[in-house]
Amino acid sequence: MNERKSTLNRVTKETNIQLSVNIDGSGQSSMNTGIGFFDHMLTHISKHGFFDMEVLVEGDLDVDCHHTIEDVGIVLGNALKEALKDKKGIKRYGSCIIPMDETLVLCAIDLSGRAYLNFEVPFTVPMLGSMQTEMVEEFFRGLVQQLGINLHIKLLDGKNNHHIAEGIFKAFGKALDEATMVDPRIKDVLSTKGTLD
Repeated sequence: MNERKSTLNRVTKETNIQLSVNIDGSGQSSMNTGIGFFDHMLTHISKHGFFDMEVLVEGDLDVDCHHTIEDVGIVLGNALKEALKDKKGIKRYGSCIIPMDETLVLCAIDLSGRAYLNFEVPFTVPMLGSMQTEMVEEFFRGLVQQLGINLHIKLLDGKNNHHIAEGIFKAFGKALDEATMVDPRIKDVLSTKGTLD
């Protein structure tokens, strides 16, 4: 199987992001975005999805965390798209329900080539550490638009906002791992159209 890896560098007036991802990794990661809670969440994607990831960001955190988090989503989406190439042989769909103490989170993915985000998570606090909770949705919106996936994230139960956020990122990692797995029964792409673009 060809290596499914990508390394990207994106520089704007707001952020400088260096990011690498290996879809067929073992869950090794190094995260340095300048936002501790966000680093913690990205580590969950890597660990529970078995993706090797390195993320290094210089962002305008003197403004707030918005540009850094949104732009990491954009770059990660582009890197995953590049690593997946033509998507031949992948399962395409992945889903996971994650329990974390009182919290229960659902995540479902279709690597369809069409961007759609359904995010139904009512956070009840504005911040987790130095990260605005509304930026969880913005991170996934940026990722979805660039990767071209159908992503549904729903809070089924839960009260603790840390648990809710952590459940989301863990569930996303596990669902993406499933969707990107190669199945030897799939000879081309899993689509009656013959394409996942």
